This record gives sequence, structure tokens and C-alpha cells, in this order.
Amino acid sequence: MLKGSNNSALLFEKIVDRIYTSSHKQITFAEYMEMCLYDQQYGYYNSRAIAIGKEGDFFTSSSISEDFGELLAIQIEQFWQILDKPTQFTIVEMGAGEGQLAKIILDYLAINNKDFYSHIQYLIIEKSTILKEKQQQLLPSEKYPLQWAKWDEIPSESIVGCFISNELIDAFPVHRIIKKEGKLQEIYVTVNHGKVTEKYGALSTQKINEYLTINNIDFNSPLYPDNYQTEINLYAFDILEKIAQTLKQGYVLTVDYGYDSEKYYHPQRYEGTLKCYYQHRHHNNPYVNIGLQDITSHVNFTALEKIGTSFDLEKIDFTQQALFLMALGLGDRLNNLSDGRILLSKLWQRRNQLHELINPQGLGGFGILLQGKNLNAIHRQTSLKGFVKLDESTIF
Repeated sequence: MLKGSNNSALLFEKIVDRIYTSSHKQITFAEYMEMCLYDQQYGYYNSRAIAIGKEGDFFTSSSISEDFGELLAIQIEQFWQILDKPTQFTIVEMGAGEGQLAKIILDYLAINNKDFYSHIQYLIIEKSTILKEKQQQLLPSEKYPLQWAKWDEIPSESIVGCFISNELIDAFPVHRIIKKEGKLQEIYVTVNHGKVTEKYGALSTQKINEYLTINNIDFNSPLYPDNYQTEINLYAFDILEKIAQTLKQGYVLTVDYGYDSEKYYHPQRYEGTLKCYYQHRHHNNPYVNIGLQDITSHVNFTALEKIGTSFDLEKIDFTQQALFLMALGLGDRLNNLSDGRILLSKLWQRRNQLHELINPQGLGGFGILLQGKNLNAIHRQTSLKGFVKLDESTIF
């Protein structure tokens, strides 16, 4: 038996044991997803087989091209300037993958803005032991001003700087709910004849109703058909609260794919947004390839905005990745490809990389949400480079 298959079988046994030892012989889908992705022994993100990029199960903007990280570094540099160039400016990256984005940002700033670089402290918060090992190999502490930390190791209101995440929130464990016979119920995971399967029951926590209230969603409305199902990302509450507790002053920049609340919970999106990725193929069955596949759901940006407000994180702006990168200079980089100083064989590869970052049907359609804490009127009135309003027709 292949090692991956063996690990999958062992994780299945752990899940079954968790179900059998639970009070109702069932666990929430969020618990199941947490184990599939983050189990310390056999979870997907703790697998040595995980690979991010063209040859892996998924790729990110920073794995396609260094331009994403370099342009993001330009925006982060402006954050530092707006905050009056604090002596220590901390960049906290949450869920740093294999460390590529951190390396690109730091390498770019070390060359292009040594003054800013000398004031940077870079912190990575990483849940995966395997990914942390890969990050530490790529980013030796003797070369980079970088450390790893757990949430409880960061003192309250100690961060002046910015928190960033790139395709992190889509991998948070989610609760799944369904409308059955006019009543809202939760989807649980149980075992039947040796296989994990689903069952329905009362909501596991009142926080689900609170979440729906915040988003002004009423599934009792006749607009929502019977068997309508979707996801509730309660972990967003926890992560935003932790950010707010540790951020003294600065910014929170979230890059991910998703919708506003109205689109996310549209009656026609009756199967939700849950997707599984295995070797660059996607499907909607989370009960196969256990521990061997990525499981994701789209991000509800409205929820991030409203929940953030309750923790004193104010919304500053929201845009699409294509517009963000073009405003920061990606268009100039495309134009420079025609100056004749690049080999034709490299020209097409480079052009394709840049276009992939702004493809409206792919990475270019990702949302970028910027929030802030303790920003004064001058901070808020400063025009942000990446959020300059552009004519979408000139890009798309």
C-alpha cells in the first residue's frame, strides 16, 4: 500500500474513533474538515506530499510569479510611510504556505528599500508543522528578519504594522447547514456501515444564527428552496478577534476568492461553495481521498467586514486582485516586455505569468479586503496605491 493511502486509512480510523466517542455519535462538518486538513499526523496540510504550484494540488499567485509579492511589498511599504515610519514595523503573515511570498517580499525590499527593510520584523503564524519546516528551510533566520510565532506568544496590542493572508480563509473549517422541510438544520458527519456519511440535526451552536443575523440572511424566506445548503465560517470570528487583540495600529489585508453576502447566499447557489482539490482536479465530495486532498469554501467578504467592525477593525477598501496589481504597476511591467531586452522564449512565459495574475476568471477576480485599526483622519485620507480606482474596461 502506498504511504499516502496508508496515512489516509489511519486518518479515517481517527475520524471514526472521534465520532464513536462523541456524545451523539456524530461530529460537525467543521470538526471533520479540521481533522482532514490539520490533523498533526495525517492531515492534508501536514503531509510531506503537499506541494504548492503547477505540479501540486493547487497554486497561488506567489507560486506563479514573483510580481505578486513584489507589488504587494510596494503597498506594504506605503503602509509604513502612512504610519509615520515606525521604528519597528511588523508584517504578520498568517498561513504562509511554503514561504514563497515572505521570501519575495523580503528579497524585494532588501534590494529596493533598505531603509524600510531595516525596520521590518516579519512574523509567520503557521499551523502546519510540515509547512513550517519548509518555510524555515527557505527562510533561514540568519539571513532574514523573520520569526515564527503562535497566537498566544504575541502580546496584546503589540503589533504596529500589518497582517496579511493569501488564500488562507478559504481553508478554514466550516459548518454546513441545510434547509429541510422549511427548517434550518446542520449537516453532521457520522459512520454508517463502515463509511463516513452525513446526517441532519439541530444547529450545534447559537453562533450560526448570530452569523446569519450579522449577514442579514433569512433562510425561512420562501426564496430559499428545500434542500438548499451552504457553509458558515465561524472560524472567521476567532481569527479576526485574535488580530484585533494583537494589533495596536495598522492594517489587515486579506486576499482570497469569494463573494459578498448577497451573492454568497443567493437562492440559486443552492449547493454552497464547498470544493475539493486533488492533483489539480476539483470535485465536491469531501469524503474521499481523506487527508490527501484540499477542502475549501469561498470567503464571505461581507462577514469579514461586519465581524471586523465588531472588533474595531474598520473597512478601508475592497477591490479585485487585477485592479490592485494594475494600480501598483503591473501594467508597466507588461509594457516593459516590449522593449526588446528579453529573449522571445522567456517573453511569452513572462507575459503569461502576468496575465494569469489579472485573469478575471481566475486569480484576477480574487477579492482584496483592507481593514485598519486605530487609524486617524490623516491615515484614512491618504490615497492608497493599490486601491486607486481604475477603469475596469482598460484591464478586462
